[in-house]
Amino acid sequence: MPTDNRPVRDGPCPAALQLTIPGHAEAVSAGLRALLDARLLRALPDEGRGTAELVLAEVLNNIVEHAYARHSGEIEVTLSRDAGGILCEVADTGLPMPQGVPPAGQLPPLEGDNLPEGGFGWHLIRSLARDLEYRREGGRNLLRFRLES
Repeated sequence: MPTDNRPVRDGPCPAALQLTIPGHAEAVSAGLRALLDARLLRALPDEGRGTAELVLAEVLNNIVEHAYARHSGEIEVTLSRDAGGILCEVADTGLPMPQGVPPAGQLPPLEGDNLPEGGFGWHLIRSLARDLEYRREGGRNLLRFRLES
């Protein structure tokens, strides 16, 4: 159940769902669990469900860490099934992405056994998601991508 007490709106079949999540870390964790428990994502094979969890976690946590770095807000997530897989649409009212585009997703420098703590998120998102689109419209960030099912 989402932390704002609004239920996940599953469609009549496992083809669509919509969820609004408060833009802070604890709510994102609960919201991600709610998304993964929804019929649409439960119906995926284990590998697809794992990919969905990883990509959605990275996207949602990036919004909390970067877009809502200066103020709070909500994150709207809409997932729907189509012929190409699972279409994911994520919207927030946080800061826009630098230069108006998602980061390139270059891996951080790897030096010996010392792995950096961060910097892998956009590489993972770009590697696992398809048809990635971003735009800023009416004070909102709109990110759209597809996960194969």
